[in-house]
Amino acid sequence: MTSQEFRELGSLDYMAAWDLQREIHAGVVEGDPGAVLLLEHPPVFTVGRRTLEAEKPVDTGGAQVIDVDRGGKITFHGPGQLVGYPILRLPDHVKVVDYVRRIEEALIGVCADFGVATARIPGRTGVWLRADDRGPERKIAAIGIRVRRGIAMHGFSLNCDVDLGWYDRFVPCGIADAGVTSFSSELGRDVTVAEVIPSVRRHLDDLLAWEPYVPTPDYEPRPDPAKHPQVTLIRPATVG
Repeated sequence: MTSQEFRELGSLDYMAAWDLQREIHAGVVEGDPGAVLLLEHPPVFTVGRRTLEAEKPVDTGGAQVIDVDRGGKITFHGPGQLVGYPILRLPDHVKVVDYVRRIEEALIGVCADFGVATARIPGRTGVWLRADDRGPERKIAAIGIRVRRGIAMHGFSLNCDVDLGWYDRFVPCGIADAGVTSFSSELGRDVTVAEVIPSVRRHLDDLLAWEPYVPTPDYEPRPDPAKHPQVTLIRPATVG
């Protein structure tokens, strides 16, 4: 299987990156091989299709808030976070869920390269650390994709040395009972995007070759509150 084409773009405005994704997607529709974009964004909140209006941050800290056409809820992108957009045609034997699992597996491998133990939590997309004496379960990588005409867009974000204070402005992915972390926070040293990119390229190239692989064992399942309707109980009025 031919290796993926990776394009390292440095820091790029979110809308410019989205336009580039659509341009590459149109080329893949016509038969081009596609590409994996690796970049950082200036601070921006992106709002997936299942986000409620009340979940958007009131205080944005000057960051843009952009509605996008991917799945999932609201998340944050900013400096110190590696964002990856694989724009690729999925083979017939790779379904959408299988594709997401492959992205997760690649990022789990990246975390292992840096000595950070992670896995999936069934019911919650992304890559997670177990709860421990440092805090609750916490997400180090988020995933939100769209597949149109059999071709994937959007992708993942991996926290390297991003300012975690941005996550205090909203509930990431609508999950209030877990935390968010980064390589720098877990390892106690600065871990730059540039340091992480070679590992990301290697693991993505392996998992996106579409060959069989042995998945990392999952952690305990947790419900995703974003996937369950919120029911308000209306109590009958008392008479008296």
